[in-house]
Amino acid sequence: MTSWEMLAVFLSVSYLLLAIKQNLWCWIAAFFSTLIYSILFFDASLLMDSALNIFYLVMAVYGWYSWKYGNIKAQMQELNISTYGMVRNIKIIIVLILVSLVLGYIMANYTSADFAYLDTFTTVFAVFSTYMLTKKVLENWLYWVMIDTVSIYIYIQKGFYLTAVLFAVYTVLAVVAYIKWKNEYKNFEFKTA
Repeated sequence: MTSWEMLAVFLSVSYLLLAIKQNLWCWIAAFFSTLIYSILFFDASLLMDSALNIFYLVMAVYGWYSWKYGNIKAQMQELNISTYGMVRNIKIIIVLILVSLVLGYIMANYTSADFAYLDTFTTVFAVFSTYMLTKKVLENWLYWVMIDTVSIYIYIQKGFYLTAVLFAVYTVLAVVAYIKWKNEYKNFEFKTA
């Protein structure tokens, strides 16, 4: 555990707490936490996690813009929570699993990556879940529960104990976020019906 890991954890928790409240500042915290984690994970040979955090840097900028100006139909008003529904989510999960298996094979056979399949699985799902979050899709939080749970194991095995604790907190907060967003979504649907 380093002071850089502690700072990244602090910024990551700040990001998630602000995201639950749909506060635009969450994307600033996300940007700096992912910058730190990109470097830490590269140094630990978690290559897919490092690449994922570089992706998060870009998505932090996109997420800020999307949340601020994403509802173009409503003349640049803030974005509302939406849902994909069961059938669309099942199709997405099948595609993401297939992509994870192919990329996991490549990482296991052609790189020095540790936990090639698990790291790839969490990365592939996290990429799509991050996109869902930038669009305020309700189910993103359910995807994060799964991703965070698997990530806890990886980080314990690699000695990132504080980060493993962070992901345990993430798991709980993702459940809280899902409930909060679901209630807000239902209230919004009731008001517009």
